[in-house]
This record gives sequence, C-alpha cells and structure tokens, in this order.
Amino acid sequence: MDFELMINSFPKLLNAAVVTLKLLSVSLIVGLFIGLLFAILRLNKNIFINKFAYGYSYVFRGTPLLVQIFIIYFGLGQIESLRYSFLWLILKEPYWCAIIAFALNTGAYTSEILRSAFQTIKPGIIEAGKSLGISNKIIFYKVQIPIAIRQSLPAYGNEIILMLKGTSLASTVTLMDLTGVAKYIISTTFKPIEVFIVAGGIYLFMTFIIHNLIKFLEKKYSY
Repeated sequence: MDFELMINSFPKLLNAAVVTLKLLSVSLIVGLFIGLLFAILRLNKNIFINKFAYGYSYVFRGTPLLVQIFIIYFGLGQIESLRYSFLWLILKEPYWCAIIAFALNTGAYTSEILRSAFQTIKPGIIEAGKSLGISNKIIFYKVQIPIAIRQSLPAYGNEIILMLKGTSLASTVTLMDLTGVAKYIISTTFKPIEVFIVAGGIYLFMTFIIHNLIKFLEKKYSY
C-alpha cells in the first residue's frame, strides 16, 4: 500500500470534489423545479397531461443514467439542425450536457417522490383552508407544497445521495470530477487501490454530511 501516493493524491481529489459538488447542486436545484412541475402535472385530472408527465417519469426512471448522458452528449450532436442553432452553445459543452442529464434524471425521481407526498396530504387540511375563505392557489403554495416537501424529506434525502454517486458518470464525457481525476491519477501511477480508497473516502464523507443534514431537517420540521 503506497501511503505516500494516497497523501499526495488527496489535495487533487479534494479539489475535484468541488466540481462534483457543483454538478450535484446545480442538478438538484434544476431537478427540484422539474420534479415539482411534473408532480403537479401528474396530479392533473386531464388524461393527456397526466400521461405526458407519467411518460417523462417512466422514460427517465426506466433507462440507465449513463445511457441518458451518452444520448445527450453524443446523440444530440448528430442532429445537424441543433449544431447550427443557439442550443449548440450549451450542448457542445460536456459540463452542461451532464447537468441536463442529471437534472432530467433526478427530476423524474423527484416528481414521483413529491407526487406521493401530495397524495398523502389529508383532504381535511385543504377543506379547512377553503372554509376560511383562502383561495386554492394560496392553499397550494402556502400549505400543500410545504407539507409535501416536509413529508418527502426522507425519500428525497436518498435521492440526493444516489445523485451524488451518479455524478461519477460525468467522467465518461471527459469531465474532471472526483472520479475523473481519480482515473487520471491511476492512468499515470497504475495504482488503482490507493487512489480509489481516497476517492471513496471523500464520497463517503460527503454522503455522511448529506445524511446528517437531512436528519437535521427531518427533526426540525417534524410535527
């Protein structure tokens, strides 16, 4: 076991972890808005809107994240009209392609998490708001959404951790995230065990922070 390599690799991997956290945070923020939108569409009584939202969720939850990244990064570039449009400014960059793939993927899972949370809200809560003369719009934004977010925290915490591990796939499209830098160091030292132990330790620490943050929020916003 080359401990010197592990010590020397740690600062490089730690810097790369910043890229991983950026990918994670941007993807989660965008994915949360996508998830909320499609959760609302899934609850719509219009069958076409409902099926459209269900189709999005089914496709992105039913296919591997790696395939989605490859389709967005390599596949969309094969469409000539896209290469000559303003969208190419975004789609030609591996960073933004990874963000799009991660956001769409986590958005699909988030939509199902939020949908189930909305459906667990007791009708009496909504009826109580209406009896006080509060509009449906205010009830939804001020009552239903906060309750749904609170109830979905445990499941969403798991989704954040899964997404953190999923960001390691960004290295397949040349991004130098934590896994990407680990692979580069291994290619020059030929010592995968030492490097991946350090990289795994950093991933484990980030998971530990996320897990405890979610537990804190659950306790803070519990009934």
